[in-house]
Amino acid sequence: MAEHSVVDASEFVPHAAPVDAIADRLAVEPNRGLTASQAADRLRSSGFNELPQEPRTPFWKRMLSQLRGAIVLILLAAVALSIALGDWVEAAVILAIVLLNAVVGAFQEARAERALESLRELSAPDARVVRDGRQLAVAAREIVPGDIVLLDAGAIVPADVRLIESTHLRVDESSLTGESVPSRKRADIVLDAGAPIGDRLNCAYAGTIVTYGRGIGIVTATGIDTQLGEIAAEIAETADEPTPLQRRLDAFGRTMGVAVLGVCALVFVIGILRSTDAALLFRGEFAAYFAHARMAISGLFVVAVSLAVAAVPEGLPAVVTMSLALGTRDMLQRNALVRRLPSVETLGSTTVICTDKTGTLTQNRMTAAMVWTTGGEYGFSRSEAEQKAAVTQDGSPIDPSEHAVLRFALLAGLLCNDAELDANEEPGFLGDPTEGALLLAAAAAGLDPKAEYPARVAEIPFDSDRKRMTTIHRASERFPDPGSDSPCVAFIKGSPDGVLALCSRFESDEGPVDFPESAREEILDANRTLGGQGLRVLAVAYRRIGDIEGEPAADDIEADLTFLGLIGLHDPPRPEVADAVETARRAGLRSVMITGDHATTARAIAEEIGILRPERRVVIGAELDRLEDEELCHTVEEADVFARVSPHHKVRIVEALKANGEIVAMTGDGVNDAPALKRADVGIAMGITGTDVAKGTADIVLTDDNYATIVAAVEKGRVIYANIRKTVFYLLSCNFAEIAILFIATLLGWPAPLAAIQLLWLNLVTDGAPALALAMEKGEAGIMDRPPRGVSERIVSAKMARRILFHSGALTAAVLAAFGIALRGGRPAIAATVAFATLAIAELLRAYTARSERLPLIRIGLFSNRWMQTAVLASFGLILAVLYIPFLRPLFDASRLGAAEWGLILAFGLGPAILIELRKGLRHRLVEWKGSG
Repeated sequence: MAEHSVVDASEFVPHAAPVDAIADRLAVEPNRGLTASQAADRLRSSGFNELPQEPRTPFWKRMLSQLRGAIVLILLAAVALSIALGDWVEAAVILAIVLLNAVVGAFQEARAERALESLRELSAPDARVVRDGRQLAVAAREIVPGDIVLLDAGAIVPADVRLIESTHLRVDESSLTGESVPSRKRADIVLDAGAPIGDRLNCAYAGTIVTYGRGIGIVTATGIDTQLGEIAAEIAETADEPTPLQRRLDAFGRTMGVAVLGVCALVFVIGILRSTDAALLFRGEFAAYFAHARMAISGLFVVAVSLAVAAVPEGLPAVVTMSLALGTRDMLQRNALVRRLPSVETLGSTTVICTDKTGTLTQNRMTAAMVWTTGGEYGFSRSEAEQKAAVTQDGSPIDPSEHAVLRFALLAGLLCNDAELDANEEPGFLGDPTEGALLLAAAAAGLDPKAEYPARVAEIPFDSDRKRMTTIHRASERFPDPGSDSPCVAFIKGSPDGVLALCSRFESDEGPVDFPESAREEILDANRTLGGQGLRVLAVAYRRIGDIEGEPAADDIEADLTFLGLIGLHDPPRPEVADAVETARRAGLRSVMITGDHATTARAIAEEIGILRPERRVVIGAELDRLEDEELCHTVEEADVFARVSPHHKVRIVEALKANGEIVAMTGDGVNDAPALKRADVGIAMGITGTDVAKGTADIVLTDDNYATIVAAVEKGRVIYANIRKTVFYLLSCNFAEIAILFIATLLGWPAPLAAIQLLWLNLVTDGAPALALAMEKGEAGIMDRPPRGVSERIVSAKMARRILFHSGALTAAVLAAFGIALRGGRPAIAATVAFATLAIAELLRAYTARSERLPLIRIGLFSNRWMQTAVLASFGLILAVLYIPFLRPLFDASRLGAAEWGLILAFGLGPAILIELRKGLRHRLVEWKGSG
C-alpha cells in the first residue's frame, strides 16, 4: 500500500474546509461520485483501504514452534544422550523423525491459518458509494479518497469522511475519543483547524459506528492515513485464542503426559532391574552394577522417552484446528459464514433457535396485497401478460384516479420511502423490500415514482423504539391542498398501533374528519383481519405543518396526525422452512419466532410453518414490559412467538432462556440487535439485510438470510464435533495400546517388542493422514434425530473412556500375541518386526472402525470416505518402505519378513478390527431390537 493517500493531511484540514472546496480538491462531483476509471486509478495510487497487516509467520518459525513442547524437548535430550553414548545412527533417525513431525505440524498449522484467512476475507464489510451517478456496494477495502459514501444506522464508517449531508446522524466514536455518548453530526458547519476529534461534528472517522440517522460524506483519508491508522498499534487485533475444545484437549494432553511419563519412568526402572544383576546391588558392589547396567541404560532411556512421545497425541490440537477450519469452509458452502470457531462447538449443544420472521422465515419478497381505507378495501392483481399490477376492488379492476383517499395513502407510501425504482434489478427496485413494494403499489395506481414530486426537505428516520418513519416535503399542486398557512406536509408510515395512537382525524373523500370511537375500532378490526391473513400491515398518515428549520423532533411532528389507511404486504414463507422447523424439532431444537410485526400476522405465519405448537402462547412486547425476570423465565417456556418486540426485549428473552439452562442461538440484523447477539450463546447475523454492526458482533453470518441455513449449520456443527470426537477416540486408543504393549512386555520380562525408532515412525504415520481423513467424514445418518449434547459434556466421556480401554486392549492383545508366537522361533529381531507390522496394520484398520462410534462399518460403507482410502494406502506404503527398502531396514531396526510371518501379521492385525466391528454390530442390533419393541 502507498505511504500516503491523495489527501495530504499536513496541507489540508477537512473539518476546517467547506464542502465545495473539498470536492474541488478531490476532483469529484458529490451528486455523481467518482467514475469507475477514477476509482481504479486512485486505488492503484493510494492502495487498499486497510491497516498494515502482520506479516505471515515464516515456515521455519512455525517449525520451531512445533519443537517447543516438553515431550519433544525430552526427545531431543534423548538424541543428545544417544550421541554421547556413541549411537549416531539412532540419534540421526530420531532427529529426522522429530523434524519430519515438525514439518507436518507446521504444514497443518499453515493450511488451517490460510483457511481461516479466507473466511475472514469473506466476512469483510462492504460500503455503499455513489460512482458514475449510481449507488453500488463495494468492498470497504476498495474505498478511495474522493469516494462519495452513504451512511445509515448500523453501518461502520469505512474511511475518514467529510460530511456533505446529515439527517439526525449520530455516530459512536468511543473507539477514538472514549466518549460513550454518540456524537451528533452536522454537515453544514465549518470548524477551526485545531478542533479536537471529539468536536469535529462535520466529519466521521473510520471504524466508528452510525447509531442513528443517515448521512453522505466525501472520503478524505483511507488506510494508514485515517485517524484509526494513527493509533493502529494500540488497537491492533489480538491473536486468535484457542477454542474451549482446544483448551480442554490441551489440558487433557498435559494430564495424560504426566501420567505417561510416570509409566515410562516405571518401564525404565523395571527394565534396568531386569537387564542387570540386582544381586550386585545387595552386595554393595555399586561400581560393578553400574558398569553392567551401562549398556542397557541408553536403550531403555530412549525407549521410555520415545514411548512418552508416541503415547501423547501432541498433533491433536493441529488436527482439531484443521477439522474446525475445513468444517467452517464446508459450512460456508451451505451459506453460513463462521466468524468465530468456538461457535461451531456451541452449535452442537444449541437447544433453542430464536429467529426473526421477515426475510429469515419468509422470502423477504414483499408485494402489496391489500390497501384498507375508510372509503373501501382494495387489492392488486397481476396478469401474465402485464408487468404492472392493477388495482382492484371486490375482485374487479378500478380506476385509482377516482379514489382520492386510496391515491393519497399510496402517495404517502411512495414519498415516505428510501427505495428507488431500478429496472436492472430483479424485483424492479433498489432498497428495502418493504419500501420497494410500496413503490410498486404506487406505480400500479398511476403514481410515477420518478415524477418531479416535491423534494424531501427533512426527515425523522425509522427506529425500533418508535417503529415509524417520517419524511417532510414542500407542498405543491400534486398534493391535496395543504392550506395557505401550511407550506409543508409530513408523511408518516409505521406500525398500525403506534401510528393510529397519534391520529386525531382520518381522511375521507370530503377531507379530514374527526375520529369517532367507532372508526378507531373499525381500523383496529381491519388491522387484525389483515394480520390474520399473514400480511405485514403498515399504517400511513400525514400532517400539514409550517416551515422546517433545523432537524425536526419526532415529538413535535408526529402528533395530531390524519389517518390515511392500512397497507397489507404479503411476504410468503420460504418453502423449505416448514421442513427445517420439523428437522430442528426432531433434533431436540425448539424454534421461537421473535418479530416486530403485529401478533395476528406473527401467529398466522408461525402456524403455517409449524413453529407455533398447540397450547403454546403468542406474547407481545407490552406484556414483557410488565413481567419481572422470574415471571419471564416461566413465560419463555410457554411461548413460541414473541410479537411487537423491541431490541431490548430480545436481550431479556435471551437472558430468560439462558437462566432456564437453554443454549440459545439468536438471529438479528439491526444495530440495536447487537446486545442480544452478544448475549446469545451463538449470535447469528443476516448477511443480506444485516448491518455492519450486527455482522461484526455475530458469531455466524447467514449469506442467504434463511432459517433453513441455521438448521443446516447446526447439523454441520454436529458433524464437525462428531468427527473431532472420532479423531480423539482413534488417536487415544492407538496411543494407549502402544504404551500398554511396552509396559506389559517389560513386566513379562520379554525383550522390547517395539524399538524407539519404530514407535516414532508409527506415531508420525498413524497420527497423521488417517486422523485427518476422519475429520473429512460426511456425517452419520440420523445425526439430526438425536437430542443436543450437553454443553458441559466432556469430549472424552465415561462411555468413550470405556470404549478406548476396550479398543486399546484389543490392539494390545493382538500385538503381544503375535509377538509372543514369533518369539518362539528364537529370532527376537524377526519377532519385533512382526510386532511392529501387526501394530501398524491394526492401527490403520482401527481408523476404519473409528469412522462411527455407533454404527458398524457395513452400515456406513467401507469406501464412502475416499480420503480414508488415500490416507490408509499412503500410510501402508510408508510401512512397507521401512520393511523392504534395504537402506531403511537397519535404520528402523526392522528385518525382512517371509510368508509365514505375514500370515501371522494379517491374522492378528485383522483381529482387533473384526472384534470391534462385531461388538458394534451386536450393540446396534440390540438397540434396534429395543426400539422396535
